[in-house]
Amino acid sequence: MTHNPKHTVEIDECSDNNRPSKISKIEYPNPSYHDGEQEEEEEQKEGMNQHRRIQRYLVAIEYIGTHFSGSQKQLTDRTVVGVLEEAFCKFVGQPVSVICSSRTDAGVHALSNVCHVDIERISKRKPGEVLPPHEPVVVRRAVNHFLQKQNGDLMVIDVRCVPSDFHARYKAQERTYFYRLLSGSEPLSTLEKDRAWHVPEELNLPAMQEACRVLVGHHDFSSFRAAGCQAKSPIRTLDELSVVEVIQSPYFPSVMDRERQIKVADDLHGCGSNAEAVIPVSSSARIDKVRASNEGVGFGKRRYHRCLVVTARARAFLYHQVRLLVGVLKAVGTGNLTIPDVERILNAKTVTAASPMAPACGLYLGEVKYDLPS
Repeated sequence: MTHNPKHTVEIDECSDNNRPSKISKIEYPNPSYHDGEQEEEEEQKEGMNQHRRIQRYLVAIEYIGTHFSGSQKQLTDRTVVGVLEEAFCKFVGQPVSVICSSRTDAGVHALSNVCHVDIERISKRKPGEVLPPHEPVVVRRAVNHFLQKQNGDLMVIDVRCVPSDFHARYKAQERTYFYRLLSGSEPLSTLEKDRAWHVPEELNLPAMQEACRVLVGHHDFSSFRAAGCQAKSPIRTLDELSVVEVIQSPYFPSVMDRERQIKVADDLHGCGSNAEAVIPVSSSARIDKVRASNEGVGFGKRRYHRCLVVTARARAFLYHQVRLLVGVLKAVGTGNLTIPDVERILNAKTVTAASPMAPACGLYLGEVKYDLPS
């Protein structure tokens, strides 16, 4: 098996507890988010793989981040990569190294995060005999079998064979995050606990949408990166920053849904709209119906909150950038900040100028986009 040079762990065998018998050295990765720089040791490792019968798999996963201490592997805490590596180890009978496309913090969820893993299929009946690689459907089914023996908060949703030089992080072309805000004085449902940011105040959606137009595009986002960010440059291109109102649901508006809402708004207001930067006021009759239903709700039925979803899309993000952006948008929605304040914060180029960061519980990694080989 190949080993991740940043996580060198010697394990005698894959036991049920998957405890390492000897830890030689662990170096935690640079915490900067998606800088795009390719590391030389990765290229050397790919060259070694060419001489062995190793199959690289691209693996899409979903998880509820509440009980994970982030995605990156740690010595003692439960993490997404740690649990996933344990499940793969039990499947293939030897340790593997999982490389994630996008690092998520403790409490952050994923509708679809992507990672890659190298597997050399060795016969269990004849040790040392190398067998043809597993089919992706077999990998998905087997790994999920072991994952479900855990808390059931992590699942493989797709698997694909890719060339040995296909890197889940460096080949990613675009990442999309969603953030859920539930607005209203009604106490938060227990079913929504740790799944959204509850804002008791009423949120001004048009004002938040206007603030999005200030922040979207190519900027120095120094005011929107945490102090621990080690990215070489604060310059990023935010391809989309939008906020729409949706019916309260654990799901999110797809690209098609957002385009449909933009078209409806164009038809109603008779003006052009840039789907990348201009976000229309939601005109869904279904939302109005939900609002009206709250007035005469029957006994034993919960009153709904207004549900706003912020969408942030870019090739790469700075550390805590999305949560800092949402914090400013929320402050605009409650009236604590004005649009000139947003411009001032952006131009200040210091994180101390921004509003408090949004909590992790409402953030979801929605999609990682690739130009996949055929």
